[in-house]
Amino acid sequence: MADVTVETTPIDGMLVVRLQVHGDNRGWFKENWQREKMVALGLPDFVPVQNNMSYNAEIGTTRGIHAEPWDKFVSSAQGRYFGAWVDLREGSGYGTVFTIEVDPSVAVFVPRGVGNAYQTLTENVTYSYLVNDHWSADNTGDYSYVNLADETIAIPWPIPLDQVQISGKDLAHPRLADAKRVPALKTLILGGKGQLGRALAAEFPGATSVDLDELDLTDAAQVEAWPWAEYDLVLNAAAWTNVDGAETPDGRASAWKANATVPAMLARIAAKHRQTLVHVSSDYVFDGTKSGWTEDDDLAPLSVYGQTKAAGDLAVSVTPRHYLLRTSWVVGDGKNFLRIMADLAARGISPTVVDDQVGRLTHTSNLAAAIAHLVRTKAPYGTYNCTDGGPEVSWADIAKAVYVAGGRSADDVTPVSTEAYYAGKGSIAPRPARSTLDLSKLEATGYVAPVYEPGVF
Repeated sequence: MADVTVETTPIDGMLVVRLQVHGDNRGWFKENWQREKMVALGLPDFVPVQNNMSYNAEIGTTRGIHAEPWDKFVSSAQGRYFGAWVDLREGSGYGTVFTIEVDPSVAVFVPRGVGNAYQTLTENVTYSYLVNDHWSADNTGDYSYVNLADETIAIPWPIPLDQVQISGKDLAHPRLADAKRVPALKTLILGGKGQLGRALAAEFPGATSVDLDELDLTDAAQVEAWPWAEYDLVLNAAAWTNVDGAETPDGRASAWKANATVPAMLARIAAKHRQTLVHVSSDYVFDGTKSGWTEDDDLAPLSVYGQTKAAGDLAVSVTPRHYLLRTSWVVGDGKNFLRIMADLAARGISPTVVDDQVGRLTHTSNLAAAIAHLVRTKAPYGTYNCTDGGPEVSWADIAKAVYVAGGRSADDVTPVSTEAYYAGKGSIAPRPARSTLDLSKLEATGYVAPVYEPGVF
């Protein structure tokens, strides 16, 4: 990879790429865009979809300053020019300037919202740029502009602006103080009213939070109308979690819709809009025949619920930018197993609790924190197991711990087998007997899974 290098600039996310130009008496050759090499060196995998070229016959031709609603990869196919960029994104970097002379050996990655301008230094300059969205007259309203001669940014143009060719439109652009600030892309939480959705809202303040009754992802009209281009992170906390209900005719259809159809739709949307999709799955995608399930173990769901979750996993896994978190025994703010046991203990009731299903709890606050960790540290995309830390335990072990924490005796909880517990209770979905997930992949990213505490509900 020594023939390509990548350098940072004062503008956040903007990078200079040094290219190797191979020349002889016939001319020259270069790899202007080489995805594998450049991504490995830190360039975003921005997925260009259109390549444009602007030919400039005379020295001094000056264009800009324009910030478009997409990322760009600019270079020179012929000739040399002075490039200038201004950060027009809202935030502390607003107004930051970077300049560099560009010839065929230099390329620049320009993030969405950074204004771009150039001035030709030789004749016959061909300015080339790849973009990761298709130009449309419909999105020109999302552009931002600033005047080439703005005194506050003070771009050191090699040729004075009163001596060069500039369009009247570019001369009329506003000064920096009056320019439109490009808003940051947003975070969308689906399933925001649920326990995990509320925990995610605490980790991602300012996120847009909706439920599936507000945005039906199986309704083509609603999907088409939603402003997906305003978001770069989608957190899917929506799911059908009624495991036994999924075994009924009506529940089966609802479970497939929420757990498979919706993730498949989100996967297509995320791929189209270059979004990062976070999706939460379940230990129920496995058959429960062992402990220490890894992310690479074969899927073998026992129940309809598990089958729908496995289908959602497969759909999400083909999205280029995804975090798929498999978890187990989720408890959060609201009614949950821990609160039920604590209430029974307080009322003097001695319950019978299953002791032949083992695994770990997952507090929604810990799950949301793990998701935030993966997103903010830019951990490698892919599948991660995520639960609370500590040894595997049974449901009866957890109930006993809650009783002891509440001042009751552990002996007030009577262990029982799954078969005995559900005897005579109608159609019940099969449960994995062993649900403990291996956390080593998640921990390798620097996340430390908190150990379950009986008194934390």
